[in-house]
Amino acid sequence: MARILYGIHGTGHGHAMRGLTVARKLTEHEFLFVTNGDAPSVLEKEFPVARLDNLGTVCRNYKVDMPATVAQAVPVLLRRKHITEKLLRIMDDFKPDRCMTDLEYFVPRAAKQSGLACLTLDHQHVITCCRHKLPPDMWFDYFVQGLTPKYLFPPTEENLIISFYAPPLRPEYKARIVPPILRRSVLDLKPCDSGHVLVYQSNSTHRGLLDFLRASTRRTCYIFGYKNRVGREDNLVFRPKSEEEFLELLEGASYVICGGGHTLMTEALFLGKAVLSLPLKAFVEQRFNALYIEQLGYGMQADMFALQPALLAEFEARLDVFRHNVSRGNFCGNQLVFDLVTNFIRTGTL
Repeated sequence: MARILYGIHGTGHGHAMRGLTVARKLTEHEFLFVTNGDAPSVLEKEFPVARLDNLGTVCRNYKVDMPATVAQAVPVLLRRKHITEKLLRIMDDFKPDRCMTDLEYFVPRAAKQSGLACLTLDHQHVITCCRHKLPPDMWFDYFVQGLTPKYLFPPTEENLIISFYAPPLRPEYKARIVPPILRRSVLDLKPCDSGHVLVYQSNSTHRGLLDFLRASTRRTCYIFGYKNRVGREDNLVFRPKSEEEFLELLEGASYVICGGGHTLMTEALFLGKAVLSLPLKAFVEQRFNALYIEQLGYGMQADMFALQPALLAEFEARLDVFRHNVSRGNFCGNQLVFDLVTNFIRTGTL
C-alpha cells in the first residue's frame, strides 16, 4: 500500500470526478485529496480532504470574468509561501509516498521541495504539451490563457493527458495521451434514443440559450444548471441537481447540448451521443474541446451570443453522420490509465 497526496483543481466537478474515479479503483492505496471550491462536495463523502486556498476561474454571463479571476488569484499568490508551508505540514503528518495533481497549484511545488515524484493527470495539458492548428480567432485566447497551464500549472516530471482527441505531442515534455476515464455509473448505462435533448450548463448560464431552444425545436429539452428554476416552460423542463436523474436522461438523449467541458463531452461520446458545444468566451480549454468536436465530426460548435434556429436544424439534419463518426472513436481508457497510474505509484515513472 502507498499513500498518495492528490491535488485537485476546485472549479467545477470534472477534476474531482476524475480523481474520485482513480481513487475508487485503486483501493489498495490510501488517498488524501488537497482541494477547495466545488471539489470537496464530490470527494469528502468517500475520502479524506484537506481544504487549501487555491487558484480557480470565475465565470459570469457565459464568459470568463478575467478581472474577477485575477482578483481572486492575487491574494493566493501573495500568500503562496504560507500556503505551501501549511501543505508541507499536512505532508509531514500524512507522509505520502507519491503525489498527483489535476491542475492544482501547490501540490507539485510541495512535492518538488520534498523530493517526491509527482504525476500530472488531467486534460488541460493537452493545450501545453501538444501542437495544434488553430483558427485565427483563437490565437489571442490561446496565447493569453495558454500561459496558465504553462506557468501557473506547469507540466511535472510525468504527465498523463486524458483526452478524446490526440494532437501531436511536443518533444520537450515527457507526456502521454490516453483515452478518458469514465465513472462506473456511466459505464453501466445502456444508451438508447428516447427523443429528448439533454442540456447542461455548468460554470455559467445565459438567457439566450433558452430563447434559442424554444425557437429551434419541439423536442423536450431537459435542462440542468439553471439553479433557481425548476419545472416546465413549454418544451423546456428545468431539473434540479441530481446525478441519478441526469445520467438517466443522458442515457436516453437524442443528443447533448453543453458548454465546452471535457467530462460531459466524453461521457456523451462514449454513449454514442452527438454534441452541440457552446464554449464559454475566452475559456481556451473549452474552445479547444469544441473545436475538436467539430473537426472530428462528432458534432458542432457555436457561439452562445450568436445562436439562430437554423443552426439546430442543420445539427439535427446531420445527426446520422455525427453518430457514425462517434461510433468509430475510443472514449474509454480506464484500464490503461489505472495500469499507468499503478506503475507510477510503484516506480515513480509511467
